[in-house]
Amino acid sequence: MLVVGLTGGIGTGKSTVSGLLSSRHHLSIVDADILARDAIAPGSAGFRKVVAHFGADRILNADGSLNRSALGDIIFRDPNERQYLNGIIHPAVRRMMFMAVLKAWLRGEWCIVLDVPLLIEANLWKWVGEVMVVFISEKLQLRRILDRPPLPGNAPLTESQAQDRMRAQMPVADKLVYATTVVDNSGSLSDLEAQVDRAVAKWRAQQGGSSGWWWKLCWLVPPVGIMAGWICLLRTYFRAKTVRKRTRGEVERRGVEMQDLKRA
Repeated sequence: MLVVGLTGGIGTGKSTVSGLLSSRHHLSIVDADILARDAIAPGSAGFRKVVAHFGADRILNADGSLNRSALGDIIFRDPNERQYLNGIIHPAVRRMMFMAVLKAWLRGEWCIVLDVPLLIEANLWKWVGEVMVVFISEKLQLRRILDRPPLPGNAPLTESQAQDRMRAQMPVADKLVYATTVVDNSGSLSDLEAQVDRAVAKWRAQQGGSSGWWWKLCWLVPPVGIMAGWICLLRTYFRAKTVRKRTRGEVERRGVEMQDLKRA
């Protein structure tokens, strides 16, 4: 079974791509945002930890529900607070994602998509067979964030709040080096649909075409599936080494440029 990691940035249209993968191609989607909400849902252990740490007066509404906008303002401004919250949410989300992938494999599905905003930052990209990055420019990203309707009961984001949320994530351009598939969401919906269709056709070809002979073999003969999984992880391992070299080279190049600017 092919596991696809779908990522991007806030406002890039990742949810739209996820919807197309589900509606047009009937792929199962595991939405990390939904799992994250479940991890700190009222009554959960995660909820109690979050309230005890941040304070009920700061992050709870009058009815006792979580004020996500208030919590967002705190964590997007303070990396330490964001790290604390991630330490509660991420382990729970990983467990739930693993169970979702296992259930999909038991059902005999040929592909499952993990929709994870922090796929790269949390190093989860190393555990998937394909990495799809939804890309737009930073200028367009900011405009789309500001144009989005606010959640019920919340005020629209200011430009400063939107920029805080963008800075809290890795720049989308920096994620491209990790991608095996890039979707440019700067154009029309029809253009986006065509790109998604091509990506799924590529994945199907990898799994044995329309007959799906390869994924069926891996499913029906578990030792073959296990071996294929190990090969996939090895391929990802070597890709990770390449990514690290590229990233290190980019950092060194930028350092040289900064030195040149200082000397000038």
